[in-house]
Amino acid sequence: MYALRSIVLLFALALAACRTAPPRIDSFTASDPQESVQPVAHNGAIYQEGRDVPLFENSVAHRVGDVLTIVLEEKTDASKSASTTTAKKTKATLPGPTLFGAPVTVHGTEVLAGNMNNATSFDGTGDSKQSNVLTGSISVTIARRLANGNLLVRGQKWIAINQGREFVQIQGLVRPIDIAPDNTVSSSRVADANISYGSQGVLAAANSKSWLARFFDSKWLPF
Repeated sequence: MYALRSIVLLFALALAACRTAPPRIDSFTASDPQESVQPVAHNGAIYQEGRDVPLFENSVAHRVGDVLTIVLEEKTDASKSASTTTAKKTKATLPGPTLFGAPVTVHGTEVLAGNMNNATSFDGTGDSKQSNVLTGSISVTIARRLANGNLLVRGQKWIAINQGREFVQIQGLVRPIDIAPDNTVSSSRVADANISYGSQGVLAAANSKSWLARFFDSKWLPF
């Protein structure tokens, strides 16, 4: 019975090692526009308050709740290399003492003289390179308008494909002057940007290491 329990426990641990926790995803819900007090309409005239159409108003997003399209143009390339070479040689000779003008010998061999030689060298090289590209577009909403006029925007996009779901999330600050006439802004002009791209589902889980495999690859392993 004890052996059967041990087998069941090992099987459960093996199954747990094959599973990975889903990535933590923050909530990026759309921001509702601020409610404004509607003026009382006065009927009986050609002009009625609340039914006017602005002819010269800027059509780009500028109020809380307005929609803005961010064009993702992210591309990063990083590379680093290092090389170190050191060498050191040490040599010391210890002559033996003399006694009555002659060295101390045993059977004709000098015994109190000696020498020391030491040589050390080190040669180390390292090379690292990483490249990332993220293109596309995502529509976000204005969550807050700061005192200086800058806009805090955030939004997300979810796409369900077969047995998985992919998502793109972004949050950051946008200057109204950087918004193009077609109500778009490049992601390179989003300050303090927080951009996340990932996926959930069977394919994402199969493409991730289990927690046991990550443990053996972690820095805590002493081997």
